[in-house]
Amino acid sequence: MSNKRIKDKDSGSERLTASVIKAVGLHLLVVILLFVSFSTAPTFEPAKPIVQATLVQLNSKSPATTQTEQRIAGEAERTAAQRHEAEELERQQQEQQKAQEAARAAEQQRQAEAAARAAEQKAAEQKAAEQKAAEERRQAEQVEKQKVEEARRAEAARKLAAEEAAKKKAAEEEARRKAAEEAKRKEEQARKQRAAEEAKRKAEAEARAEAERVARLKREQEEARARALADLLAEETQYQRAQADQFGDEVAASYDDVIRRYVSSQWRRPPTARNGMVVEVRISMLPSGDITDAVVVRSSGDPGFDQSAIQAVRNVGRIPEMQQLSRENPAAFDRLYRQRNLRFKPEDLDF
Repeated sequence: MSNKRIKDKDSGSERLTASVIKAVGLHLLVVILLFVSFSTAPTFEPAKPIVQATLVQLNSKSPATTQTEQRIAGEAERTAAQRHEAEELERQQQEQQKAQEAARAAEQQRQAEAAARAAEQKAAEQKAAEQKAAEERRQAEQVEKQKVEEARRAEAARKLAAEEAAKKKAAEEEARRKAAEEAKRKEEQARKQRAAEEAKRKAEAEARAEAERVARLKREQEEARARALADLLAEETQYQRAQADQFGDEVAASYDDVIRRYVSSQWRRPPTARNGMVVEVRISMLPSGDITDAVVVRSSGDPGFDQSAIQAVRNVGRIPEMQQLSRENPAAFDRLYRQRNLRFKPEDLDF
């Protein structure tokens, strides 16, 4: 903007200088024309001296006198003509001088008018320049205000963006912290669950091992007692076998019902189960009553029903009544329920 103002001032100065040069050149041209007009003015011969003569009238005139009078009259006429010419020349010079003075006055008036017009033009140009400068200052101030407003808006937008970025970053950090805490909590929970499961498996394994050891000892004891009893009661073998078979059938019927009752409480009827289906499942148990395995021996023809029966047996997990049987009659438990094949039907399980 300052460069533009300097250029405008330079252009105004150049226009003023050109106007002054034109005025000076015009004055010089008028002076030269006046000088040429004075130098080329017509020149007149100097007037001859006027001869003044006195006419004396004589009573008698001689020829000589007459000639003299005629000569004098001619001289007088010439003198009058010369005086008339001189007066005419003087009048012409006066008129020429008046014309020159009028021309000079007209030129001076023209020059004054030109100077006035130049002054008015200069004043108008100066006023226009001032108005232009004022407009430029107003525009510059407006532009400066716009720049300040834009800078303020940009700063406000920058601050708002920074605040939004800070909030977003804080939210992301909070989310990461919560995610890390949640992951840590889940990991800790999973670790505790794995430890609990491992402890449970270890306890179950130890319990199974202990139960197996106790069962083995009891079996050995029972077998020893059985051998002793066999030796003492050899003669009653047939009777004892009949009694044992009778006892075994009664025990089996009773404990089979217990097993069915437990399995029925865990069974969930699949959509494909229909009355008349029969699946035979082999159940493996420990003397403590823990179920160690369950497999399909004979399928019902419907995998959904077969799997539901296996899952129900495994969900039972343990039958406490078997522990009493293994304590009271380990031989019967080993013979009947160490491994037991049971048949399941939907109508048996769906109480």
